[in-house]
Amino acid sequence: MAILSSIIKRALKTGADYKLKRSQKKIQEKVLRKLLQKASKTIFGQYYDFANILKSEDIIAAFQAQVPIHDYDKMHNDWWHLQLKGIENVTWHSKIEYYGLSSGTSGAASKYIPESEEMLRAMRKAALKTFISLVKNNSIGEGFLTKDFLLIGGSATLNKHKKYSFGDLSGINANFAPIWLKSQYKPGLKIAKLENWEERIDYIAKKALKWDIVAISGLPSWVQLTLEHVIAYHGVENIHQIWPNLQCFVSGGIAIEPYKKSLNALMAKPILFMDTYLASEGFIAYQNDIEKKSMSMMLNNGIFYEFVPFNEENFDTEGNIRSAAQTVTIDEVEMEKDYAIVLSSCAGAWRYLIGDTVRFINTENAEIIISGRTKHFLSVCGEHLSVDNMNNAIKHIQDVFNVDIPEYTVAAIKTGTHYAHKWYIANDGTLDKKEMAIALDKQLQHINADYAAERNSMLQMLDIEFVTPQLFHEYLIDSGKSHGQSKFPRVLKNEQLSLFDAFLRKASKSDNNSPTQ
Repeated sequence: MAILSSIIKRALKTGADYKLKRSQKKIQEKVLRKLLQKASKTIFGQYYDFANILKSEDIIAAFQAQVPIHDYDKMHNDWWHLQLKGIENVTWHSKIEYYGLSSGTSGAASKYIPESEEMLRAMRKAALKTFISLVKNNSIGEGFLTKDFLLIGGSATLNKHKKYSFGDLSGINANFAPIWLKSQYKPGLKIAKLENWEERIDYIAKKALKWDIVAISGLPSWVQLTLEHVIAYHGVENIHQIWPNLQCFVSGGIAIEPYKKSLNALMAKPILFMDTYLASEGFIAYQNDIEKKSMSMMLNNGIFYEFVPFNEENFDTEGNIRSAAQTVTIDEVEMEKDYAIVLSSCAGAWRYLIGDTVRFINTENAEIIISGRTKHFLSVCGEHLSVDNMNNAIKHIQDVFNVDIPEYTVAAIKTGTHYAHKWYIANDGTLDKKEMAIALDKQLQHINADYAAERNSMLQMLDIEFVTPQLFHEYLIDSGKSHGQSKFPRVLKNEQLSLFDAFLRKASKSDNNSPTQ
């Protein structure tokens, strides 16, 4: 029997699926105290006097009063650049040997996110909790724990610097896969280290018949491309003809809902879809109950959380945090409100704004959904359209028109003295754009009162441009993001919009094709 099976069965027997016995605030306060103690003698800790904060009766309030909120630029320019030069003990007490490259969905240069040994251990612990959650679900078939798991991510080849190594987080984790997963991890480190994406999925297709895949994990768009390639390579109709025991897909870092229809089209039978929230800064939450849409936050795993209400008081129209922004703690959040996450971690991030927004579905159990990005929303005239609103509307369109929409992105454009939203939707152009636009607009007005109000004033009828699905993938390749970890931005602004439009114009002229409608 596989090691994973033995570990999980023992964990289930002893009740290791940790239940919160104390208040969420007390748990988080203990996490913060431990972080401050470990970093008190670092350059950062001495600069902000962690030792004195630890003496406070209310260390959370003292910490918030003493340490400012940092975005990546501030954290990097003031502190992390020193670590990258080889200086130790800057923001964390142990040496940082690995950095995860993250550009998110922005067009900016890659960010170097520190991955301490403690953080990598915390991520492995969270991954085990995810597997335990799957086993607890009665829908998982017998033998699940003894079969193979396919992980689709970035290249596991790490770039070497004199002082550290850097690469995709998925690649770093692949190099340090826990012992309970190594024997079942596919495609294996040798194939995962291939830097060329097309070469990597070609090897996966060639090896596919030798594996008994029961679960797949990765970003939905790249997993879909991989499955399509495997199906085409073997000339079969669906992926279950290759992997008949496939039962589960675990998504990470992006909402799975918009992709379910197109992924299901590749299956012969239903599978479970499970959301996780794994960011370069840490493993934040996982779907503890498959029947729920929400994910449970891990409050006792090396990260202290704060939340900034995502509104005009705290963020400007471009999604930049205002200097006077105030945070709330886990015991102060309210349901059905959007919050930007600020975290302090066991990798030396301090009051760090990661750029994601979440919404609490259940405050008692700290259950959240990812609602968007601080800079990926549309509010050119007060419509406050979030990525969650967009995903909801796209799912509605898929259901109404019985169509797969594997990708989409949205931009705001000026039309005279007014504005309009332009939707780029992956489709071969066979549908009626006007009919779809009316249905999409109606759904957005139904789910977002601000959008509905602005549609009666400054916001004109939305416009749709159909783009062949392959072009979304080709644009990522053209942008140098063909590594299995890149997400297509849900909102295009400024230079990103100009670059995408230029790419589409160029594509439409090549080979006399008409990739857009």
